[in-house]
Amino acid sequence: MKHGKKYLDSAKLIQQSNYEPEEAIDLALQTAKAKFDETLEVSVRLGVDPRHADQQVRGTVVLPNGTGRTVRVLVFAKGDNAKAAEAAGADYVGAEELVAKIQQENWFEFDVCVATPDMMGVVGRLGRVLGPKGLMPNPKSGTVTTDVARAIAEIKAGKVEYRVDRTAIVHVPFGKVSFGKEKLGENFRVLMDAIVKAKPAAAKGTYVRSVVISTTMGPGVKLNAARFVSAAPAAK
Repeated sequence: MKHGKKYLDSAKLIQQSNYEPEEAIDLALQTAKAKFDETLEVSVRLGVDPRHADQQVRGTVVLPNGTGRTVRVLVFAKGDNAKAAEAAGADYVGAEELVAKIQQENWFEFDVCVATPDMMGVVGRLGRVLGPKGLMPNPKSGTVTTDVARAIAEIKAGKVEYRVDRTAIVHVPFGKVSFGKEKLGENFRVLMDAIVKAKPAAAKGTYVRSVVISTTMGPGVKLNAARFVSAAPAAK
């Protein structure tokens, strides 16, 4: 893979592979040379085997300074729940008609999908199209709920989901370059605390294997993973 001059110049700034979080974020900001407001993402390689149900790592956390993204929320609800969703600022609210729109028009002008429990029988028809896109409502991520107003408020405020993939890595965005070091640092700490606390009891050995921060167009900056190892709860 060939990289451009800006990327190669940025890569020269990275001199080691065990930076502390504050240093890594500062360095990542220095590598952000694109003309748009780049996103910062953390990639965490965990000592779990995702093939086993008891070693899954998944959850949500509300970042104190948001994500910097405008999130479009679709809510499947009826009656009072639909009214509550509209009042809470949902971008789209509906029921069977939205299912038909997605199925027939291949419509996906939304970023997060929320549903009330009574609507899951209807939403289930969309499993094959919403699932692969990571849009299927799920109780574990708080997107299947009777409190749609709270769910919408949290999502709009900067709620993110973290989930280990098949290669045992968690990839999560935690802000924009324009946030600055302090806000990005706050978001990073809250996110990493949540991932560390989500350690499955069945996980053995070192839980946090590596942590890398990168901007949209920049090289990865590797952190000192040992600091997170000591913070991880011991497996029972």
